[in-house]
Amino acid sequence: MIKRLLVANRGEIARRIFATCRAVGVETVAVHSDADAAAPHVAEADHAVHLPGNAPSATYLRGDLLIAAARRCGADAIHPGYGFLSENADFAQAVLDAGLTWIGPSPKAIAVMGSKLEAKALLAEAGLAMLPTYTDPEDVTVFPVMVKASAGGGGRGMRIVRDAESLAEAVASARREAAGAFADGTVFCERYIERSRHVEVQILADAYGNVITLGERECSVQRRHQKIIEEAPSPAVPPNLREELCAAAIAAAEAVGYVGAGTVEFLLAPSGEFYFLEMNTRLQVEHPVTECVVGVDLVRLQLLVAEGGTLPFTGPPPLRGNAIEVRLYAEDPAYAWLPSTGTLHRFEVPGVAHSFGPLATPGLRLDSGVVDGSVVGVHYDPMLAKLVAWGPSRQEAARMLSSALARAQIHGLVTNRDLLVRVLRHPAFLAGDTDTGFLDRHPEVFAPLLSSVDAVRLSCLAAALAGAAGRRAGAAALGSLPSGWRNVPSAPQTVAYDGPTGTLQVAYRLDRSGALASWTVRSVDREDVGLPGTTVDVSTPDEHPPVAIVSADPDRVVLDVSGVRMTYAVHALAGVSYVDSAEGSVTLTEVPRFPRPSAEGLDGSLVAPLPGAVGRVLVVPGQRVSAGDLVLTVEAMKLEHPVHAPAAGVVTDLRVAPGSQVETGTLLVVLTPD
Repeated sequence: MIKRLLVANRGEIARRIFATCRAVGVETVAVHSDADAAAPHVAEADHAVHLPGNAPSATYLRGDLLIAAARRCGADAIHPGYGFLSENADFAQAVLDAGLTWIGPSPKAIAVMGSKLEAKALLAEAGLAMLPTYTDPEDVTVFPVMVKASAGGGGRGMRIVRDAESLAEAVASARREAAGAFADGTVFCERYIERSRHVEVQILADAYGNVITLGERECSVQRRHQKIIEEAPSPAVPPNLREELCAAAIAAAEAVGYVGAGTVEFLLAPSGEFYFLEMNTRLQVEHPVTECVVGVDLVRLQLLVAEGGTLPFTGPPPLRGNAIEVRLYAEDPAYAWLPSTGTLHRFEVPGVAHSFGPLATPGLRLDSGVVDGSVVGVHYDPMLAKLVAWGPSRQEAARMLSSALARAQIHGLVTNRDLLVRVLRHPAFLAGDTDTGFLDRHPEVFAPLLSSVDAVRLSCLAAALAGAAGRRAGAAALGSLPSGWRNVPSAPQTVAYDGPTGTLQVAYRLDRSGALASWTVRSVDREDVGLPGTTVDVSTPDEHPPVAIVSADPDRVVLDVSGVRMTYAVHALAGVSYVDSAEGSVTLTEVPRFPRPSAEGLDGSLVAPLPGAVGRVLVVPGQRVSAGDLVLTVEAMKLEHPVHAPAAGVVTDLRVAPGSQVETGTLLVVLTPD
């Protein structure tokens, strides 16, 4: 029996495993880097061991340090979670050699399935259908193809190539990314099928030859080949196809003598044919949707199998309703998916019934790696949380999930929340018309939720009124008087914000009773804020709807808009107001009336788009470049972010070298345009 378990991982998956351990009476051990010292998973564990440093290569990828940590605190088992060393056969063998229990399949199975090329060869012999595959790019004659990393997953090292001219650079780029992420730069090319679906089957196997399937998941809505929305069951898989997929998954497991939890992934073509993609020898990120529709705790079953137990099933359990999961990332979909770093000041999702485990009744489940005050840095994956809805039908689950996500208060970081809500509410998604190209075909889902002019204006007005209420609440004298009260009519109260549509100036006037006499919100040039002659005339409102103030407090404003009452939650912090309403959320940064002078940037400056480390530098001072040429790369959150020349010219100054740590806005290169 396992007494004390160390989770060789961090964040949400560590908390998920700890939750099951607490339920079954297993003591827990966390490991953490310097950056994760105050992370929730560390606080929730019974014991914690520090791994000095921040880089994954110095902390969570050091198998020797993880095993030493287990020995130091008396752990008798190690669970790898997902990512990091979860599919590293050498680490699994080292755990076993140390006399510890390994929560996962055998090192042999991990090694075979860890190489996509080796797995394809083995399972082709077992009768699974395969896509045409090329290990030498020179052999590719038919396009499009997908370049893939043999040792990896999570979308890293993957590129779609549609013509021969682009193949060499795509292969080189994929090799670099794969080598950096998986310490193995081996890549191959595979035929790419348009409008295909990504469908996977959850399997469980014990040491006594019992192999069962727990239905399929659809994971077709992806960005950069990484899943962002998953669901079970798939809307495109009828019962007869489900039987075929599950039979193929069992054949894959039996071919390698698999024991434990795993996932067999397939590509489902529009014709109904399916092809083996890979087998993940670990717990998947999207395992909660399976737990919801089957009603099992997969982590508990992993522990049971690792302890030598027999699976409590004689066959596949029935599926119950529908479950949909979204992955909430700290990144900006509207700006090339750049990761967002900083402090998460507030993280609240309404209506959550449970966290980190199966639901007893339909509802919402939240598995998060963050809490209020968590700091998100550049060292690790930017996923903040997974929100899951389980309902009697797919439509009910989608509605429940989109509503909770839209009303969530997520302050301090830019996230993909609006994109997720737009997808969940899109007619094509609700009709089950999804495939791996869904986001490319539906660019309208990238629009912010709070997109109407009036909605943005009203949020600005609410922020201004909340700010005034906060100042009056803290006033040392005459605090009972309305903000801006005058004996005679005077200039309106004004405040300007940098918002989603540029700089917006709010102007409003209250009458002697404190009622809103007039108001307006208009776009202005940021440089004009605070200058003489920019006073707004609000005596004759333009197209703004009539508004009455029902109540205005520092954190909550209620407005009557044309006879309809609307509530705005306002969270103000260090000059930034986060405004949440039923229509959506907006972040407004107050523009100082008298800004401090700042140094102007050099003409032709190329600056860091995000914090990270400089990867490749492809230019030297004096070198001529063309518009669009790759100048250098910045590595952050396990990805390579390119910096291109905006115009043709000559590199006149190079401020960084490979390995240089940079912050957002750091000057990298000065280019003198032609």
